[in-house]
Amino acid sequence: MSTKTPAQSRPLSPFMLGQYYRFQWSSLLSFGHRITGIGLSLGTLLLAIWLIAIAGGPQWYGALAPHLHAWYGQLLLICWTWALMYHLCNGIRHLFWDIGRGFDLKTAERSGYVMVVSSLILTAAVWVVAHLA
Repeated sequence: MSTKTPAQSRPLSPFMLGQYYRFQWSSLLSFGHRITGIGLSLGTLLLAIWLIAIAGGPQWYGALAPHLHAWYGQLLLICWTWALMYHLCNGIRHLFWDIGRGFDLKTAERSGYVMVVSSLILTAAVWVVAHLA
């Protein structure tokens, strides 16, 4: 005889997606919002290091600059920019939800696609403007 109660033997919610529920676009966007939030926190540390290097003078900045200009530094900066734009666009989408608009499934799905495409366009625009300046 099992000593577990029915509530204890059921899987917890993180395990529900593959086993009990079908994949949903809104789930991916929600995970993306959380992951980009973490990425923004880590990217802000990089921004702080950059500002400290600038304040430290030419020697400190000279030690950091090659890493920022290397392919991996550029990739990190592009990812951080995209995370910022994704978070911004998703935040605007949530503001519409806060006023009670866009909750029906079709609109929520479409706004998710618009949000992702907008974040990519804004990221590209930021980098184009940065390289033109």
